[in-house]
Amino acid sequence: MVGGGEAEEDEQLPLLISSSSTNELSQQPLKRTGTIWTAVAHIITGVIGAGVLSLAWSVAQLGWVAGPLFMLVFAAVTIISNNLLSDCYRYPDSDGPTRSRSYMEAVKIYLGEKRQTVSAIFIHESLYGTCIAYIITAASSVRAIQRSNCYHKEGHQASCEYGTSIYMLLFGLFQIVVSQIPDFHNMEWLSTIAAIMSFTYASIGLGLGFAKVIENGRIQGSLGGVPTSNFADKLWLAFQALGDIAFAYPYSIILLEIQDTLKSPPAENKTMKKASMVAIFVTTFFYLCCGCFGYAAFGNDTPGNLLTGFGFYEPYWLIDFANACIVLHLVGGYQVFSQPVFAVAERWFSKKYPDSGFVNNFYSIKVPLLPRFQANPFRLCFRTVYVVSTTGIAMLFPYFNQVLGVLGALNFWPLAIYFPVEMYFVQKKIVSWTRKWIVLKAFSLVCFLVTVVGVIGSVQGLISAKLS
Repeated sequence: MVGGGEAEEDEQLPLLISSSSTNELSQQPLKRTGTIWTAVAHIITGVIGAGVLSLAWSVAQLGWVAGPLFMLVFAAVTIISNNLLSDCYRYPDSDGPTRSRSYMEAVKIYLGEKRQTVSAIFIHESLYGTCIAYIITAASSVRAIQRSNCYHKEGHQASCEYGTSIYMLLFGLFQIVVSQIPDFHNMEWLSTIAAIMSFTYASIGLGLGFAKVIENGRIQGSLGGVPTSNFADKLWLAFQALGDIAFAYPYSIILLEIQDTLKSPPAENKTMKKASMVAIFVTTFFYLCCGCFGYAAFGNDTPGNLLTGFGFYEPYWLIDFANACIVLHLVGGYQVFSQPVFAVAERWFSKKYPDSGFVNNFYSIKVPLLPRFQANPFRLCFRTVYVVSTTGIAMLFPYFNQVLGVLGALNFWPLAIYFPVEMYFVQKKIVSWTRKWIVLKAFSLVCFLVTVVGVIGSVQGLISAKLS
């Protein structure tokens, strides 16, 4: 067993045999091979996730007018903010020589270290929280498979109650293994599989909702949405619905990491804008179909999670398949949102402790029947602790709609709107009180108000769920 140098390969010892430094590896030029289609796959993997499953419930709270309208508004806002951000990939202008490999790097370059620190708090809370939400969703889907089979055998009135903790633990154990994938540049295959799974289960949810509408012979729901006993309750639910929709759309915090995988020419920002348009058009179509057909099918009884809330019982095998697709997608989705955290932590520790073998040495490992791979002690420990902590919090707060609402509302304005707008001002040298400055500031203010009401409603819902 050798650390910190080269050693002869011994086939009798299939594990640790050599090491190299991260500094040596980082000196090798990074080969960017991404295209518009790999970017679309990454985006869809990050966007069509747990959020799509709550949209029927969100439309039910807002009604037939406000529900679809807000989904279109959030789609437009996402495209605008992402176009502003993609222009900030290079510095000092969109054709400049300096790349921003992450959201935080861009904030530091354009806005300085103080605002970088603020952005870091929101970014890592958002990434971390999304991983928690994905664990909750994956466990709910596995439980739904069990319940679906139980209802098929025992009848729809059977209790068929199962917990989710064991499934969260199993998902976490699997993520510990998958988290050893080095970075975004090595997971195009995983994002592609996850994107296919997204389309599959979203299509199944759409198809089941459409079939239910046909079976009912009428469109359920109302212009005002689900009625409540008093105005305050209606307001809380509407605010939480806005938070859920906000969670479903933005992907600003991973946009620059995805853009950094793109080859050029053409210019990375041009490719990224096209990829964003394609991805948002596709996701909005699915979102509208799933949200509207789900509400049309169930009306006031629309479940919080379209595929696990058991508005559908048959065909049970299709429901099982859809939930299996959700789990497979969330395996990739968890990685899309955790890899940026891993990258920042590993770069920081490598810079802070340049002489530490624990942090910087990579060891070549050969496991029988598997290809040789590179392992790093710090990477193994940090990523394992990260997965364990997200799993633990998910087990403590297993409330699907409320968690999505809090995360979506809390991070919508600062990450998707405020920082991209401010960086765009600096890059384009936009002077205060000019027409473009006023329009973008007004745009930012309106989005801030949406964030405030969304946070209020979602936190109230989370507290109520925990206390009930």
